[in-house]
Amino acid sequence: MDLLVLPDGTGCCIYDVQLDLRQLGDVSIRRASHVEPVGDHWQADLSPVGGPLLGPYQRRSEALAAEYRWLIEHLAQLALGQVGSVACPGMSTVA
Repeated sequence: MDLLVLPDGTGCCIYDVQLDLRQLGDVSIRRASHVEPVGDHWQADLSPVGGPLLGPYQRRSEALAAEYRWLIEHLAQLALGQVGSVACPGMSTVA
Protein backbone atom coordinates (compact mmCIF):
# COMPACT_ATOMS: atom_id res chain seq x y z
CA MET A 1 0.00 0.00 0.00
CA ASP A 2 1.22 3.47 -0.89
CA LEU A 3 0.46 6.00 1.84
CA LEU A 4 1.09 9.61 0.91
CA VAL A 5 1.60 11.86 3.94
CA LEU A 6 0.83 15.52 3.30
CA PRO A 7 2.57 18.50 4.94
CA ASP A 8 -0.42 19.03 7.26
CA GLY A 9 0.06 15.52 8.66
CA THR A 10 -2.92 13.91 6.93
CA GLY A 11 -2.42 10.90 4.73
CA CYS A 12 -3.97 9.69 1.52
CA CYS A 13 -4.01 6.18 0.08
CA ILE A 14 -5.95 3.68 -1.93
CA TYR A 15 -7.78 1.56 0.63
CA ASP A 16 -6.47 -1.93 1.17
CA VAL A 17 -7.03 -4.38 4.00
CA GLN A 18 -3.26 -4.88 4.46
CA LEU A 19 -3.13 -2.10 7.05
CA ASP A 20 -5.75 -1.16 9.63
CA LEU A 21 -5.73 2.59 9.03
CA ARG A 22 -7.69 3.20 12.25
CA GLN A 23 -4.45 2.53 14.13
CA LEU A 24 -3.07 5.74 12.60
CA GLY A 25 -5.93 8.06 13.54
CA ASP A 26 -9.34 9.16 12.30
CA VAL A 27 -10.14 7.64 8.92
CA SER A 28 -12.43 8.86 6.17
CA ILE A 29 -13.08 6.48 3.26
CA ARG A 30 -14.79 7.64 0.08
CA ARG A 31 -15.41 5.94 -3.26
CA ALA A 32 -12.90 6.83 -5.96
CA SER A 33 -14.45 4.95 -8.86
CA HIS A 34 -16.89 2.37 -10.11
CA VAL A 35 -15.95 -0.79 -12.02
CA GLU A 36 -19.10 -2.01 -13.73
CA PRO A 37 -20.23 -4.27 -16.54
CA VAL A 38 -21.53 -2.47 -19.62
CA GLY A 39 -23.03 -4.81 -22.17
CA ASP A 40 -20.49 -7.53 -22.80
CA HIS A 41 -17.48 -5.67 -21.39
CA TRP A 42 -16.23 -3.91 -18.23
CA GLN A 43 -15.26 -0.31 -17.63
CA ALA A 44 -13.70 1.69 -14.82
CA ASP A 45 -15.42 5.02 -14.22
CA LEU A 46 -13.11 7.40 -12.34
CA SER A 47 -15.49 10.37 -12.55
CA PRO A 48 -15.96 10.49 -8.74
CA VAL A 49 -12.38 11.83 -8.57
CA GLY A 50 -12.50 13.84 -11.78
CA GLY A 51 -10.84 11.09 -13.79
CA PRO A 52 -11.60 9.39 -17.09
CA LEU A 53 -13.73 6.46 -18.14
CA LEU A 54 -11.37 3.54 -18.80
CA GLY A 55 -12.18 0.60 -21.03
CA PRO A 56 -13.72 -1.38 -22.52
CA TYR A 57 -12.11 -4.48 -20.99
CA GLN A 58 -13.07 -8.10 -21.59
CA ARG A 59 -12.51 -9.08 -17.96
CA ARG A 60 -13.40 -7.38 -14.69
CA SER A 61 -9.86 -8.06 -13.45
CA GLU A 62 -8.47 -5.99 -16.35
CA ALA A 63 -10.75 -3.07 -15.45
CA LEU A 64 -9.74 -3.32 -11.78
CA ALA A 65 -6.04 -3.34 -12.72
CA ALA A 66 -6.47 -0.29 -14.98
CA GLU A 67 -8.41 1.50 -12.23
CA TYR A 68 -5.65 0.80 -9.69
CA ARG A 69 -2.87 1.91 -12.08
CA TRP A 70 -4.65 5.20 -12.81
CA LEU A 71 -5.25 5.91 -9.11
CA ILE A 72 -1.62 5.12 -8.16
CA GLU A 73 -0.28 7.28 -11.02
CA HIS A 74 -2.45 10.20 -9.88
CA LEU A 75 -2.31 9.74 -6.09
CA ALA A 76 -0.21 12.86 -5.43
CA GLN A 77 -2.42 15.05 -7.64
CA LEU A 78 -5.55 13.62 -5.99
CA ALA A 79 -4.16 14.25 -2.52
CA LEU A 80 -3.31 17.84 -3.37
CA GLY A 81 -6.68 18.50 -5.02
CA GLN A 82 -5.12 18.91 -8.47
CA VAL A 83 -7.48 16.30 -9.93
CA GLY A 84 -11.14 16.48 -8.94
CA SER A 85 -12.56 19.09 -6.64
CA VAL A 86 -11.62 17.87 -3.14
CA ALA A 87 -8.27 16.83 -1.76
CA CYS A 88 -7.96 13.06 -1.76
CA PRO A 89 -11.52 12.42 -2.97
CA GLY A 90 -12.66 8.86 -3.01
CA MET A 91 -9.63 7.69 -1.15
CA SER A 92 -8.78 6.80 2.42
CA THR A 93 -7.68 9.85 4.38
CA VAL A 94 -5.96 9.58 7.74
CA ALA A 95 -5.85 12.57 10.08
